[in-house]
Amino acid sequence: MKKERPGAIIARTLLPLDRRPISAAKLAIALLTLLVYQSAVTAEAESCPTTKDEISTDRPDVTNSSLVVPTGSLQIENGVNFSAREGSRFVDGTNTRLRAGIANCLELLVDVPTYFANVRGPEGSGFSDVAPALKWQISPIPGKVDLSAVVGVALPSGSAGIAGRGAQPYVQFPWSWELHGGWGLSGMFTEFIRPSEPTSKLITEATFVIEKKMTERASLFVEYVGDYPANGSPAQLLNSGGLYHLTPTQQVDFHVAVGLNHNAPSYIVGVGYSARFDELFSARRSSVSIVPRS
Repeated sequence: MKKERPGAIIARTLLPLDRRPISAAKLAIALLTLLVYQSAVTAEAESCPTTKDEISTDRPDVTNSSLVVPTGSLQIENGVNFSAREGSRFVDGTNTRLRAGIANCLELLVDVPTYFANVRGPEGSGFSDVAPALKWQISPIPGKVDLSAVVGVALPSGSAGIAGRGAQPYVQFPWSWELHGGWGLSGMFTEFIRPSEPTSKLITEATFVIEKKMTERASLFVEYVGDYPANGSPAQLLNSGGLYHLTPTQQVDFHVAVGLNHNAPSYIVGVGYSARFDELFSARRSSVSIVPRS
């Protein structure tokens, strides 16, 4: 799963008990192909974010941002969730995702292992896997729709009871469409590959978000999340929440989710904080902005 948020907790209900690692050579080829393809395609600089743009995060909704981090910037996104599923109660954190702009329209992201603490119930506790990925912003495409492509893999570094066994690659495509009056639509299509699963080797995740900008700094959203295994019953979730920009490079957020069927968690409640540090990879260095927007 892309990160330890509502979608990650849904995915854990579908994880097989046994996994075998995929070929490291195949993974390296896939990552190299993305880099070569990105280099071969001419992307206009003005189409991707710069340090003049506000922070755009992959949280608190499951749907990732369709925009990359500006070149030379490091973005740190964090959060904590409290969830319930089948009589168990979990607290998981810090849900940290590191995002670095390594080239124009290209970012490297890493999901740091999250600790799942079972505070009540029979299930165990432990860490999730570390999951690196590359994200390329393809957009804008006709129709003013922003689109990105992501390829990543969860490496077998966490607790088997929490993250499963073996490497678990994924590809995903987040998109967004800004409408009039502060309204926006977005969504994401993700294909998770589970090499060792005897039945459902693939899990397809689809998300759809309606967002409304309430003020210059605050937004609210409602999101549908559905995980559909190749063989098996889906897990569906309704997620809602909001975010507030403390400064152009700092954000606080919250979300509340409820399961729509028995395969999904009963509920998830979470809060988070994110910050972007600009021009870290250039001669001039700067810290997080603490100056309020005019």
